[in-house]
Amino acid sequence: MSEKTNRIIYWILTALIAFVFIGSAIGKLTANEEALKMATNFGLDAKTFSIIGVIELICVLLFIIPRTGVIGTLLLAAYMGGAIATHLEHGESVIAPCVIQAFIFMAALYRFPELRKTLLNSKS
Repeated sequence: MSEKTNRIIYWILTALIAFVFIGSAIGKLTANEEALKMATNFGLDAKTFSIIGVIELICVLLFIIPRTGVIGTLLLAAYMGGAIATHLEHGESVIAPCVIQAFIFMAALYRFPELRKTLLNSKS
């Protein structure tokens, strides 16, 4: 693929990930009724859920900013690992968190060519 195609894919994935995490964080920070119900099911109180929303915002901002993209990617991947574990522990479906995690990894491969070369033994 050309460099231009890679950048387009990267920006689409980045925008999609940012949209998902910012929306999720807003739901947590505004104490949305549906979000609070989910938090209660996971054994979390409103204050803890708000803190998680702040953490989500910080992680996604670090992910979006080019200079801090690597640390943001690592933090989002770790966050989603925790989400997958929480869903498994409570008998919830892990499909959505796994799909989001896959998008994070795909964005990282397109965004950081050195990572793609190392992991996939690719020349491009």
